Amino acid sequence: MKRRSFMHLSATGSMAVMLPLNACRGDLHDHGDMENLTAFQADSLNLLTTWCDAMIRDQVDNPSDPEQHGALYCHACGLIHGRCPDSVYPFLYMADHTGDQKYLDAAIKVMEWSVNVDKPDGSWTVVPNPKSWNGTTVFGAIALGEALHHHGHVLPEVLKKKWEERLKRAIEFVYNRFDMNFSHINYRFTAIYALNFLGRYFNEEKYIKRSREFAADIPKWLTEPNKLIFGEDSPDDEKSAKGLYPVDLGYNVEESLNGVVQFAVLEKDESLLALLTSALNGHLEFMLPDGAWDNSWGTRQNKWTYWGSRTTDGCQPAFTLMADRNPAFGTAAVLNTELLQRCTVNGLLAGGLHYESYGEVPCIHHTFAHAKSLAFVLDHKDVLKKINKEIPIPRSTDDGIKYFPELDVWLGARGPWRCTVSSYDQVWKKKYSVPGIGGSLSVLWHEKVGPLFTASMAEYIEVEPYNQQPQPGEDFCLTPRVERYVGDTWYTSAHDLTAEVKYIDTENAVLFDVDVVLTDREKKSAKDNSEFKMQYAIGTDITIIKATRNKPSTNGDTLVLPLISPSHDEVKMISNTQLSIKKDNCTVVVESSVPMSIKPTKKSRVFNQVPGVEVVPIMVVFPKDTVEVSCSIRVV
Repeated sequence: MKRRSFMHLSATGSMAVMLPLNACRGDLHDHGDMENLTAFQADSLNLLTTWCDAMIRDQVDNPSDPEQHGALYCHACGLIHGRCPDSVYPFLYMADHTGDQKYLDAAIKVMEWSVNVDKPDGSWTVVPNPKSWNGTTVFGAIALGEALHHHGHVLPEVLKKKWEERLKRAIEFVYNRFDMNFSHINYRFTAIYALNFLGRYFNEEKYIKRSREFAADIPKWLTEPNKLIFGEDSPDDEKSAKGLYPVDLGYNVEESLNGVVQFAVLEKDESLLALLTSALNGHLEFMLPDGAWDNSWGTRQNKWTYWGSRTTDGCQPAFTLMADRNPAFGTAAVLNTELLQRCTVNGLLAGGLHYESYGEVPCIHHTFAHAKSLAFVLDHKDVLKKINKEIPIPRSTDDGIKYFPELDVWLGARGPWRCTVSSYDQVWKKKYSVPGIGGSLSVLWHEKVGPLFTASMAEYIEVEPYNQQPQPGEDFCLTPRVERYVGDTWYTSAHDLTAEVKYIDTENAVLFDVDVVLTDREKKSAKDNSEFKMQYAIGTDITIIKATRNKPSTNGDTLVLPLISPSHDEVKMISNTQLSIKKDNCTVVVESSVPMSIKPTKKSRVFNQVPGVEVVPIMVVFPKDTVEVSCSIRVV
């Protein structure tokens, strides 16, 4: 085999002697033979290479400016994300795998930049501001730890020791600062793995002991009956008016589950692994057949990206490590990775399906976070060599209705259609714009088209300004809804926290009846005629959406259907009650019982960062003498 070599940099960044790669290699792993990869591993490697090359392209190369030199600049957000040194792990993986100097240089430069987010207590801050949040240190510690554990042998010994000293300070901060009340649940569950993994790395028993103490609490943070992780809010265990805990699917599958699964695998804890198998099964119910995570209802939906969540790591570690217990977990990892590939734009992971068609630039945070999970998968290639997508995930084969009482959410399926109806009433920090609630049809999906509807925040609020991209153009809610404007006040079913849903599964369709009230952002109902009934009928060949009010009026009541469609689709108004949208392999036909229109926009579409899609905003205004309007959707 051809020998590879690196021109090593010293700890200060100056050039050092050329060393052959084998002279630096430890005996942890053999990375020399990567020719016998499975299809999943090959796809992961190709995608990781694409991402790492794009990150290097956007790495600041300006030695005269130490506040920026070596950082990964985010062109979408116009700033440097303080967590960009997490990329040290995928960069070192690529350096070890390829022997290419550029990856080693990139890893060293980004770690040198990390002094800009250092704090004396051993933590790193989320942006270069010492007063900013430092709980994310746990994620940086894992990234640096994985990099050193698997690939530290490619570093000069003096630099490796320097990084280990910095890592020891970081995990000591986690040990001293974290407890089972720290922030949101994803931090605590991730700390369980960080303390155990790095306790082993440093042979520090106190870290391992603390991780086991934290792990004893895992069952307390799982819902019944579906074992969904809760705790993504503050307070983290406060029930809503309906008695529901705060749950966020995106953070659960892309962060929290990784931490507890990786811990359980290290500990070989069979009872915990059995419990986590049930938890993964519960969460897997929400994966759509195209590999998307249906977080149309979650408490932190402000960061929903269709494939997951903006600043989390990805579902691949947990679901691949557990695939020996349920092969469908492996299918989920493969499908989601394929979706990540489809959402990669100009080398970077975009926050949804339609960034390229709309002309929106991807935030680099998605890439350096998710690249870690691909590196982890590739570093466990022997364990994961049986991962494939032969066993279908639940929503690929479902038929009928599944109810999740801990969420007040229903998943429906009939023929090629999948839908989600949400009446979840948890509100993030009790004050921010809510996601798909009000008994909304928060997802409608078809096997030929993919998503046709998804819920979004009622209003796009940058709850986390360093972790959300600015909204381009008009802020337009994507949740299918009924709405009314009274002066400047927006009343809509998408704000209602009290909606009640009834359902029935017939031979021909799954049917939902929803009683809902038009409310404003403060959850105050409209004074007159505010009660509506929404009906959704999902049949084999057609979906029908109906809205009914108590009495006729001229108050401007409107059924709003934001139909997902990228700009390159051809939209044609056949008549004032029928339109078609031409896709590559089919046509979507929408018919209404009364005249409908498309809301005028500056572009041909409206784009929303949640979950990163373009829509055709269809508006169906109630005629003054009408109490009911309906629309049907067919795919031909």
